[in-house]
Amino acid sequence: MKKIRTAIIGATGFTGSELARLVHLHPNFELSAITSESHRGKKFSDVHPQFFGLVDLPLVSASEIEDGQVDLVFLGLPHGVSMEYVKDWYQRDLKIVDLSGDYRLSSPEVYEEWYPKKHVHPEGFEHAVYGMPEIFADEIKNAKLVANPGCYPTSAILAVNPLIEGEWVRPETLVIDSKSGTTGAGIKAKPGTHFSQVNDNFNAYGIAGHRHTIEIEEILGRAAGHKITLQFTPHLLPVDRGILSTAYGSRRPVKSTNREALRDFFREFYDDKPFVRVRNTPPSIKEVRATNYCDLYPTFDPRTGNIIVISVIDNLMKGAAGQAIHNANLMFDLNEQTGLDLVPIKP
Repeated sequence: MKKIRTAIIGATGFTGSELARLVHLHPNFELSAITSESHRGKKFSDVHPQFFGLVDLPLVSASEIEDGQVDLVFLGLPHGVSMEYVKDWYQRDLKIVDLSGDYRLSSPEVYEEWYPKKHVHPEGFEHAVYGMPEIFADEIKNAKLVANPGCYPTSAILAVNPLIEGEWVRPETLVIDSKSGTTGAGIKAKPGTHFSQVNDNFNAYGIAGHRHTIEIEEILGRAAGHKITLQFTPHLLPVDRGILSTAYGSRRPVKSTNREALRDFFREFYDDKPFVRVRNTPPSIKEVRATNYCDLYPTFDPRTGNIIVISVIDNLMKGAAGQAIHNANLMFDLNEQTGLDLVPIKP
């Protein structure tokens, strides 16, 4: 089979590095170009030394990629930057997976409310497909532009969507408490991500207004068939990678609920979804490290009447690069597990 020529635009961050690793290992993808405007002229392995002798491609400017040179583009660019590239490249004969938040929401108006930037390509919202394969696989298969979900929303939506579709919880009672490793903040150091601040510490941020809130609400709202408002609070863990989310919701009074029935429902719901594992014991972030798995542990507290779901992912994999590869597999009619058959790294 002819290999799919692949470019990674903005490959010098953590997500770009993971994308390069996965494309390098993928039997159907060929890494044809890697771009960086700030490191142009260097080798990729100069910026990410773990790739020495493996991926030594020169970093080029995105403007050097010509029409017809690649079949697939991963945009590993910041929010507000990706849209410029999609606007310029959407008419080219290629497929795009955008890992920024520029096309995840329902409209440019909603985007501009939650992201402090005017959207320069509003027509892109008419074509973009939300890239969560467990929910939107059929749409992804026919898409030219896929908006890769955020890391927090991935962990939260996979935990709560079965509860919404199965009418187990009262949506107005939903609370999602999430904790992420520091790589979720990107490769550029910030005061809050310095070692001296993160080490031996733990804090909440983005309280009552984190931009991932609306992404979670909109996708769960689609499942519910009406608008959902929920409480979402993110926290920063003193670890390098991984997300653990705990979702809480009050069971519907008309629903007879117990732990066994709930777990059986989750297993059936995700029975044909290869990257979701419904666990018998609460999972930890190291049990999915460096893989595309999302491990879920649903349970029920009969004392409070609350359903609780623990969800763990690797934020750089299932929360970013791994999910992007999963989407690309679907877009090019490949087996969805191709290149992602990875065993978690522990310890």
